[in-house]
Amino acid sequence: MQTETYLPYLSRIREQEREMIQLTFDWSAINSGSYHTEGLARMIEALDERFHWLGGQSERLDLPPMASVNARGEIEEIALGQALRIRKRPEAKLQIFLGGHMDTVFGRDHPFQMPRYLNADGNPLGNEWGENMRLNGPGAADLKGGLVVMLKALEVLEASPWAERVGWEILINPDEEIGSIGSAPLLAEAAKRCHLGLVYEPSLPDGTLVSSRKGSGNFTLVARGRAAHAGREHHLGRNAIAGLAAATLAIGALNGQREGVTINPGKIEGGGAVNVVPDLAILRFNVRMPSRDDQAWLAMELARIVETLNQGKNPCLEAIGDGALISDISYELHGGFTRPPKEISEGIRRLQAAIECCGAAIGTAISWQATGGCCDGNNLAAHGLPNIDTLGVRGAHIHCDREYALLDSLAERAKLSALLLMGFASGEIVWPHA
Repeated sequence: MQTETYLPYLSRIREQEREMIQLTFDWSAINSGSYHTEGLARMIEALDERFHWLGGQSERLDLPPMASVNARGEIEEIALGQALRIRKRPEAKLQIFLGGHMDTVFGRDHPFQMPRYLNADGNPLGNEWGENMRLNGPGAADLKGGLVVMLKALEVLEASPWAERVGWEILINPDEEIGSIGSAPLLAEAAKRCHLGLVYEPSLPDGTLVSSRKGSGNFTLVARGRAAHAGREHHLGRNAIAGLAAATLAIGALNGQREGVTINPGKIEGGGAVNVVPDLAILRFNVRMPSRDDQAWLAMELARIVETLNQGKNPCLEAIGDGALISDISYELHGGFTRPPKEISEGIRRLQAAIECCGAAIGTAISWQATGGCCDGNNLAAHGLPNIDTLGVRGAHIHCDREYALLDSLAERAKLSALLLMGFASGEIVWPHA
């Protein structure tokens, strides 16, 4: 690339590094757990205020409530926050999607609430900052630092003389950490309108970007038996926990049957007083699969297990013993596959090459790695949109209280995205499908 052409615009990013760090700190300090609608409302207000200056058409979109199985085995609706969508120049020949999420895995009552600065050894720095500094905070890497990267890259594009040649669409959703159930239709619509996608999930700490991703599904299995006195009328009861134990073993036994397919029984609920035969037990589990063929196999196997259980047969007889333990118990399977596998396409390879070229131009080596994690890049790819989904900050330990973002990567990643956007806008990087 003719890097000299873009240097006057890229230099703006380094000049704003302090602002980027402060903005990441401020957004990390807003609790925006996926189910904390009040916190999400504060977050969307803060985002809209900053992204407003890009000059696009901004919309706050209501999402439908999410259906969930509660602890009583009943389906209830859970309210979700609003999504923020901003579009500019929708008439341009090349349309670029930029995505990220505002929600985190840390709810309003989680003890991990406030960000703090750390040095390279992980020791607190107070409110000062310097070289090799980390920001340890809720969503600092996943994904609030990425939203700052996206914002600054777009600011550079809009300040350049080529901006009018491309259109862009931003979607920042409030439910990515819980599967993007409510925002999935918005992602599908954007995939149809745009030619390529950039998503700002964190990269690995060394800067490695993700290539392919496994797909994912979340399921809930509800077992219903019959309550009875555990002493006087034990024989009249039908123990839902015993039945669910058989189901859990059968579902867990799918691990190892196909390469890369994993099933994780994550939570069991049920029972009460120990002198009562329990009539309700609930299993919640997650599945991961590398290909669509694996997804079809998983769907078939789960259906087979539930059918066997409902016939009063024990799919794990050797492990749990007498099949009578699970007779007269009914089973209902809820949930489904939330994100299809993201497999490498020709379009993704072309986008990888463009990013590698931009990285080389600014002295940032780009490498790739497959992962078992999922994100909205899976959804976009499933609807035919080539995308790279780890263009956010370098960071580590996401989803726990050790999460941190490497703050020198804010400017680094913003420069990478800004150069890519200007390359497309100037025509130096050609996207053949536009």
